[in-house]
Amino acid sequence: MGKRWQHIRGALARRVRYKITRGGMLFTAAILLVSLAALVSTNNLLFLIAAAMMATLLVSGLVSRLCLAALELDFLVPEHIPAGRTVPGKLFVRNQKWLMPSFSIRVEGVRDATSPVLKSGVYFPLIAARATLEETVEVRFPTRGAYRENSFAFFTSFPFGFLEKSARVTLRREMIVYPSIDPQPGFDDLLAGIAGEIETHYRGLGRDFYRIRPYEALESARHLDWKASAHTGALQVREFAREQEQTVEVFLDRDVPHELDAWFEHAVDCCAFLAWRLSNQGAAIHFRSNGFQFRQPEDGDIYAILRYLALVYPQSANAIEVPLDDTSYQIVFTPRARRFTEAGWTNAYVLTPDVLPAPAGSPGGTRAWA
Repeated sequence: MGKRWQHIRGALARRVRYKITRGGMLFTAAILLVSLAALVSTNNLLFLIAAAMMATLLVSGLVSRLCLAALELDFLVPEHIPAGRTVPGKLFVRNQKWLMPSFSIRVEGVRDATSPVLKSGVYFPLIAARATLEETVEVRFPTRGAYRENSFAFFTSFPFGFLEKSARVTLRREMIVYPSIDPQPGFDDLLAGIAGEIETHYRGLGRDFYRIRPYEALESARHLDWKASAHTGALQVREFAREQEQTVEVFLDRDVPHELDAWFEHAVDCCAFLAWRLSNQGAAIHFRSNGFQFRQPEDGDIYAILRYLALVYPQSANAIEVPLDDTSYQIVFTPRARRFTEAGWTNAYVLTPDVLPAPAGSPGGTRAWA
C-alpha cells in the first residue's frame, strides 16, 4: 500500500501544470468577443475566425505538450559541498524523442526545503531530437544533510505564449551536504582566541624559538640566556616551541533537549568551522561525539568529520565520556558544562548556549533528522 501511494504521489508530482499568461488571457477574451459577435450577427466569417482562433489555442497546447515530452535531466555537483555556499554544477538535458525537437525550454530548481537552489534558470532555445545539452550552473544547498530527492522543473510557453506549461522531475540521487564552514558572527573571534590558547598550551622546549621568560625553579640551566639575564639582572630562559604535533580534541555532545535544537544546529556549524580551520592550520583533530571518534589525519581526512557532522542529530546519552588525552587541547560543545567538568574535562574550553548563543530566528532542525 505504501509503495502504491508513493507511485501515485510521484505521478501527481510529474503531471504537467498549466499557467495562463497575460497574452493567453487577452487571446481568450478575444475568442469570447468574436464568438459573441458571431452569435449576435450570425456572420459566417466571424464563425470561421472564432473557429480558427480556438484551433490555434488547441494547437498551441498540443505543441507545447510535445515539447515537454520525453525530456530527461541529470545533475552533477562536486564531491564536497558545504551548506550555504554557491558551487558549480553540471546540468544535462536530453531530448529522447526520435524526430521532434523541443523548443524554448527553461529549467529551474523547485523552490522548497528539500531541493537545491539554482542561482538562475537555464534557457535552451532548441534541443534537437536525440541530443544532449550541457550547461554549467551555480547551485546552493541551504542546509546540511542528505539530499535524496532533488526536484527540478521544465517550463515552456512555446509556440505562442498563451500558456506556460511546466513538468516537474525528481532526481533520486543522494548528495551529502556538509555544514557551513563559512564564518558566522563571532566565529572568527572565537577561532582567534582558541588558536592563541592552543599555542600557549603547546609551548615547551623544542627547536623553534618561542620567547624569553623568567627562570623557574628546578628548570635546566642549559637553556639560560646569559645576555638577557645580565641585561635584566635576573635569570632568563630561552623558551622554544614544542616539537610534537598540536592535537585538538573536539567533543560534540548530542544529548541536547528538544528546546535547544536551534543551538545544536549552530553548534554543529561552529564545530565544522573550527575543525576545518584548525585542520588547515596544521593541527591534528581528534573528533568525538557520543560513541563516535575519528582521528585526522591518522584515520582519514577532514572530510570524514564533515560528513559525520552533515548527518548528525541529537540523541540521548546515558553517561559522559572522559577525555582520552589529557595533554591535548580540548573543546567541548555541550549544554551540560557541569557534568563534563565532573567527568574530567576540567581543562576543556566548554562552549555552552551561554558562551555560544544561537542567532535569533535560526531554524531548529534539518532534513538530515528525518
